[in-house]
Amino acid sequence: MKFFLDTADITEIREANATGLLDGVTTNPSLIKKAGREFFEVISEIAAEVDGPVSAETVAHDHETMLLEGLKCAEIAKNIAVKVPLTMEGLKTCKALRARGIMVNVTLCFSANQALLAAKAGASFISPFVGRHDDVGFDGMELIEDIRLIYDNYGFDTEILVASVRHPTHILESARIGADVATMPWSAMQKLFNHPLTTNGLAGFDKDWAATGFSIL
Repeated sequence: MKFFLDTADITEIREANATGLLDGVTTNPSLIKKAGREFFEVISEIAAEVDGPVSAETVAHDHETMLLEGLKCAEIAKNIAVKVPLTMEGLKTCKALRARGIMVNVTLCFSANQALLAAKAGASFISPFVGRHDDVGFDGMELIEDIRLIYDNYGFDTEILVASVRHPTHILESARIGADVATMPWSAMQKLFNHPLTTNGLAGFDKDWAATGFSIL
């Protein structure tokens, strides 16, 4: 499974990228606002830092303007994936951008039916929001299972990009189901490293090594 970072913070991206585990980045208007920087400046910097797809989101609601925004975003770098909402206008834009060979991430997916529509429109990625789905009383992981089944039934190439990840269990369950990508905050990615037995084992090794009086360097 690919790991994307869901952030517009270049410091977090560089730290994650240094681990060799980072496959891409997703952004949205809220993350751009949090970064407090100009949109094209921050997207350009991220695209230069990361080899994999970088999602840059359009903000218009109508197809004509959304397409113009998407084309402008795609000019930033070859690894830009234009992000459009799962609306009729968004899927029109998806189809038009894909016809031009531009990657498209269809976002704000909350049903398997919506995911089916996005795949038929040629989406590169579909972003089901599992955390927000859980928040309103539904099972986010069940949604991922349904999408995986439908996509496998018909051989769709659209990658399932699990979004709104809140904790490591979302990531684990997504991997078990066979999602293609999970995009997560840096805080969630960091938690994947943690296990009390690893911490305790390292402390024990440190104690025993100190008792030997040896030095590797």
